Amino acid sequence: MTTDAIVCRVRVSLAVLFCIFGAVSLQAAPSGQLSERLDAVVQEAIDKAIMPGAVVLVGRGDEVLHRKAYGLRSIEPARQPMQLDTIFDCASLTKVVATAPAVMMLVEEGKIRLIDRVTKHLPDFSKGESPITLFQLLTHFSGLRPDVDLEPAWNGYETGINKAYEEVPVARPGTQFIYSDINYLLLAEVVRKITGQRLDEFAVERIFRPLGMAETRFLPPPELRSRIAPTERLPDGTLLHGVVHDPTTRFMGGIAGHAGLFSTADDLSRFVQMMLNGGRVPSGEGLDEARILSPLAVVKMTTPQSPRNHPALRGLGWDIDSPYSSTRGDLFPAGSYGHTGYTGTSIWIDPSTRTYVILMTNRVHPAVRTSVVDLRGKVASIVAASIADVDLEQVRRAAWQRSRSRESAPRSRMSDATVLSGLDVLVREKFTRFSGKRVGLITNHTGIDRRRRRGIDLFFEAPGVTLAAIFSPEHGIAGREDHQRIADGKDEKTGVIIHSLYQGDRRRPTAAMLSGIDALVFDIQDIGARFYTYATTMAYAMEEAAKLGIPFHVLDRPNPITGIVIEGPMLDEAQRSFVGYFPMPVRHGMTMGELAGMFNEERKIGAQLEVVRMEGWRRGLWFDETKLPWVDPSPNIRSVEQALLYPGIALLEALPNYSVGRGTDTPFLFIGADWIDGAKLAEELNGAGLRGISFYSVRRTPMSSRFAGTSIGGIQISVLNRDSVRSTRVGLEIATQLLSSYPGRIIMELTARLIGHEATVDALSQGRASSSIWSTWQQQQRSFLRIRNRYLLY
Repeated sequence: MTTDAIVCRVRVSLAVLFCIFGAVSLQAAPSGQLSERLDAVVQEAIDKAIMPGAVVLVGRGDEVLHRKAYGLRSIEPARQPMQLDTIFDCASLTKVVATAPAVMMLVEEGKIRLIDRVTKHLPDFSKGESPITLFQLLTHFSGLRPDVDLEPAWNGYETGINKAYEEVPVARPGTQFIYSDINYLLLAEVVRKITGQRLDEFAVERIFRPLGMAETRFLPPPELRSRIAPTERLPDGTLLHGVVHDPTTRFMGGIAGHAGLFSTADDLSRFVQMMLNGGRVPSGEGLDEARILSPLAVVKMTTPQSPRNHPALRGLGWDIDSPYSSTRGDLFPAGSYGHTGYTGTSIWIDPSTRTYVILMTNRVHPAVRTSVVDLRGKVASIVAASIADVDLEQVRRAAWQRSRSRESAPRSRMSDATVLSGLDVLVREKFTRFSGKRVGLITNHTGIDRRRRRGIDLFFEAPGVTLAAIFSPEHGIAGREDHQRIADGKDEKTGVIIHSLYQGDRRRPTAAMLSGIDALVFDIQDIGARFYTYATTMAYAMEEAAKLGIPFHVLDRPNPITGIVIEGPMLDEAQRSFVGYFPMPVRHGMTMGELAGMFNEERKIGAQLEVVRMEGWRRGLWFDETKLPWVDPSPNIRSVEQALLYPGIALLEALPNYSVGRGTDTPFLFIGADWIDGAKLAEELNGAGLRGISFYSVRRTPMSSRFAGTSIGGIQISVLNRDSVRSTRVGLEIATQLLSSYPGRIIMELTARLIGHEATVDALSQGRASSSIWSTWQQQQRSFLRIRNRYLLY
């Protein structure tokens, strides 16, 4: 090893991170014990059909501690054993092995800066008006969606780039961690624009060839096919073998910044050793002396670059501590880093001990049915446990010092977020903003604080505040009534009168009800669907408050199915009703406070609006990640999964001869009718390529609602990966399959109010393909996104 290499290693691996964790010996537990433990967990996963096989490579510095192939490389079209030289579809490892280092090389050369706006280098992006920076692309804080639209199918590199250019953020840039392939698709195009080389050409010349990574490339040639692990068999019967699994990259011809790379475990170990070596080609490899990255570039890439106080810690490309960090296991310390690939590949690196773990699987072969998340964590923990002679006292002292500084303190994962609702914020403030005022409170059973105390009681007991009236929405103050007209009443505990806003034709508070009220407050938990009526109740109340000059306050609460995903048909103006107040998609990705701002401005309501914002909420959070208490927002929404599926399953709910599961134990997780063949429908839907979801045939007997007391056939819906599920796409596919298989059973005109989009009703009636309809929806959503972005509060 050269003197320069030794100095480099000391400066980067020790000076930056080693001092944090204390002295650690490079000794390990006996290699036989390490191998036995790894053999056991990997074989267990194979026996459980988690994946056909795997290659595991564990190293420390220049030494390989474990290198072994397990199980099968392929099941179809023939069973072949896994080999150490198997070439894998690396999927998103492409981001950190090719794209991020390519971008950093251009930074080192002064050709670009991380603070550059994307539009400086790609002027066609977002019509040249986006504030998004290259830095935000690298860290996944751009606010862009996870992927471009894939339906209807398209092809061509330029087509994919143009689709990325059209993207509009779903969150304010620099505020939210949204893992997005679009980020790296754009970064690869920046590399191409600056250098004149496609990413694959640049990476071979500047990264792979100098590192001796002879097996690593995009678009592997046919002669390597026999060594490549196949991935998924597509619904049309095509087996992806030597062709990239990621559909966006496949449509783009196999080359993109987020996926498309193929490599072996041995080649990836060369790349990892370069990172541990401060950017220099590993010594003793028979390669020319070369530097891929500067030591400070390596440090920049692999230390936290997320916005201050954000719980998801990301470097430039690399994952450090985020919802994707299961690869770290339970023992590797903060300061280690890595990345995963959708196909089942992963890398984790710990600079403090110079240890790395490479796990290569093709868990998507022959179908996407399993996850290797648990296996990754187990493998990492076994490897970390093999490190011996740790100075525990120094580690404890270093951990305490880290907890005292923002720059290095390990922060909670997004799933450990603590959120304060608007009501919680008021409680902390002791309701001072309403001191001396007579308050009208629009609420129901969901209006509770973190301690499950009713907002009604908290307002009633607040010093200097008079709770003058309560207003209840659909389902009543207790949330128990289902599709009934709710009578006025009196709150049993406080004696305050309750005015129903769901009685006969009454949907609004009257002037008489609002007489003497100084402030009207709205506090109800919504579920994020356009036709869920709580949002319209809020809008109607805002209109009446504006007429009388009464200030309107919204105590904001989370969108329980995240504030990121926007999907479904847009509401036609002609279809405005109590189940559709504003022209927006079915799943809008906004909070009630954000909706209030949009309604007020876009509808020119003129309300004196104040939103009491939440604290700690981030757009990517699901409700069960907020630590707020769950209360069923209505009788048939009993879980986050049901809230997720509701926007799609409810699209056909108006049909009188069709059940969405009301009256069963699983509303909106079941659909059925006495004319549906559940087995046939489940088979058709499972073959439709819907992501994150599966279906199986069942019979149910609803106890109420449609088909009460009658056993009916249908399908049960199982959510496998909620982040991937697009519920309105599921509802659309169900509709097209039923219309095709059971002509005459569905009268689409009856669904017009909920679908809210006449062209969609006509297209379904005419038998148009679901992919074509979905594409139309996505095109319409872009204009809504530009409006929506003006009113985002988080």
